[in-house]
This record gives sequence, C-alpha cells and structure tokens, in this order.
Amino acid sequence: MSVTSGKTRPSLTQEILSHLGLANKTAAWGTLGTLRTFLSFSVDKDVQRLLRAIAGQGVDCSAIMGVLTNRTREQRQLICRAFQERTQQDLLKSLQAALSGNLERIVIALLQSAAQFDAQELRTALKNSGPAEDVALEILATRSASHLQECLMVYKQNFQVEAEEDIKSETSDILQELLLALAKGVRDRYSGIIDYNLVEQDVQALKQAEAPSTEGTWVLIFTQRNLEHLIRASVIKNTPLYFADKLHQALQDIKPNYQVLMRILISRSETDLLSIRAEFKKKFGKSLYSSLQDAVKGDCRSALLALCRGEDI
Repeated sequence: MSVTSGKTRPSLTQEILSHLGLANKTAAWGTLGTLRTFLSFSVDKDVQRLLRAIAGQGVDCSAIMGVLTNRTREQRQLICRAFQERTQQDLLKSLQAALSGNLERIVIALLQSAAQFDAQELRTALKNSGPAEDVALEILATRSASHLQECLMVYKQNFQVEAEEDIKSETSDILQELLLALAKGVRDRYSGIIDYNLVEQDVQALKQAEAPSTEGTWVLIFTQRNLEHLIRASVIKNTPLYFADKLHQALQDIKPNYQVLMRILISRSETDLLSIRAEFKKKFGKSLYSSLQDAVKGDCRSALLALCRGEDI
C-alpha cells in the first residue's frame, strides 16, 4: 500500500494515506461524473413540476427525484432560488414537510450546496459517538483546495466554531495531526514542473518511515506536496478505487449503510463516479448498479440508482 522496501506491515495511518488523493482526470466532455448539465433545462418548468409533485393528494416522489437527480448542483440551486421567488416558500422546507426517512435525507443533500453538505457531514462525523477518522479523512483529503476552503468557512458560519477546534477536541495523536494539517490546506500548488530530486528525497524518507514514531513524515509529505508530486512518489492510489472500496463495504451489511451510499454517490456524481463504477466492477466482479439494485430497499432506491446512472457490462 505504502512505499516500503521490507516486509514490515504499514501502520493504519500509512494505509489511509496511501489510498487517498484528489481526482484529477476528465473525460472528453470535461467530467467523469454520471451527472452532467441538463441541456434542456428550464427552471420555470422544473419549479412547476415540483409544485405539482407536492401539491396533490399524495406526494409524487418519482417526479421529485426525476427532477433533482437529473440536474447538476448548480441547476438545483437555480431551482431553489426560482421556487422561493415564485412561491415565497423555501423549496427544501417544503420537500422536507412532504417526505421522510432516507428519501428526505437525499433531498436535503441534493439541495444543499456542496460546501454545506460536506460541512454538515464533517460536523456529524466529529461529534458522533463513533470514530471520526473515516468521514473526516474522506472530506479533508479528497476535496479540492478551493472547495475545502469554502467548506471550512461554511462550517464556522453554521456551527459558530472553527473545524480545527472540533478536530482538536474530538481526536488525538497522529490522527489529530493529520486532520489539522489537511484542514489548513497548505498543499503546494503544482507549477507545471516536477522536482524529481525532491521526489527521490521523499521516496527515501518514506522508505525509512516504518515505525509509528515516524508517522509525522507521512503526514508532512502527504499534506504539503502537490498531487502530481505525490503520484510520482507512489504515495497515493487512485481516488476512485478508494471510493469503490467504501461503497462495497457500505453494501455488505444486512442493512446497507445508507449515509455512506448517499454521501459518495451525491458528492462524486459530478466528478468521477464513472471511474468509481469502473473500479468497482474491476475489483468485485459485479457492477455498482447491480449491487445497489440487490442491496438497497425502500423509497430511496430509485434515487440512488438514478445517481449511479447505469449498468457496467
């Protein structure tokens, strides 16, 4: 997993670090996401569709999901503003009043800005009774620098405390050091030139950093070097494989971990979900779409399948 030369088993921190990175690949149309700009987008028509879906005798969940899972986050924000202007009502509150359970949680996640969504997920992870490292590392290590900066700003606005303060109070030791370093966002900017002397120095440093007492070396290199440098030092694996593993694990229990499924499918739907699907099929021999079909039950099933988008043959 990590850069090692002997048979020493890498520590948990090294395992985590070696799997994370920032997605940097694009397809011919500019994204490897499953969700792209809806070309026939009409904000007025979408507002009317949503009004009809919640104004009748029964809530038309299919119509609601048909709109929200086929529009980008930017288009959904336009719908929210237009709904407010035309009805003097908040779309999110209107849908929350009409829905419940996992479907309500999906709608909340879809209608929040990306920064609001991640800020809430990070806060929940840090304040939950369970371990915080999984979600916190996912958000702090796989989001772009600009997005992370916005997320931390929203965190402070919404919860009246810096995320760093919550990290200090809820974590300890090397995990705390890692999360604080990631939250500072001090990663080098890629200048277009690779310093191969520094790459070699880092490779050698990582080969020597096997004992737990040397994990600070991993933290420093992983949180400060730019992505192109880390790829050449073999510190990180591809991000889609990391998310494919998380999705597979979330589907293994008798009751799927819906929070993990929602967070990953929504947050990666406009960036690299196609790549995640490919890695999932390659590693587990079954498509993500089929796995969701088999494991997910209830009213949120169609929404998650819509975000996944399609079968991989």
